[in-house]
Amino acid sequence: MSRRPYIRKVKRSWWLGRRRYVVYMVRELTSLFVGLYCALLVVGLWRLAAGRAAWDGFLAALSSPLGALFQLVCLAFAAYHSVTWFALTPKAMPLAVRRRRIGGGADHPGADPDHWGADAARHPAPPI
Repeated sequence: MSRRPYIRKVKRSWWLGRRRYVVYMVRELTSLFVGLYCALLVVGLWRLAAGRAAWDGFLAALSSPLGALFQLVCLAFAAYHSVTWFALTPKAMPLAVRRRRIGGGADHPGADPDHWGADAARHPAPPI
């Protein structure tokens, strides 16, 4: 009898086998760009603290075509990340009222961004 555990070989492209895995991996990739943009904002704060010339150089770099492209890519990835996050949250944290679970599955309308507008129209905010 062997004492070594069985370790199955996993290919690097394991996530390309199913669509849901691809969506998951793309979502994880978008978080890198969200983090890079946060780092860019911190660099902007440092440049602002360094003085007027440093800040003007930072703004010039952001205004360049490469800087604008980076910001557009980050915006697109942040939007995708946000939409998938709000679609995922009701499934990961189902709402419970008086120890009874409400929704939380794929059939829960709150999990679908298409229903958000209809839900907002059905339940308007109370007047202030």
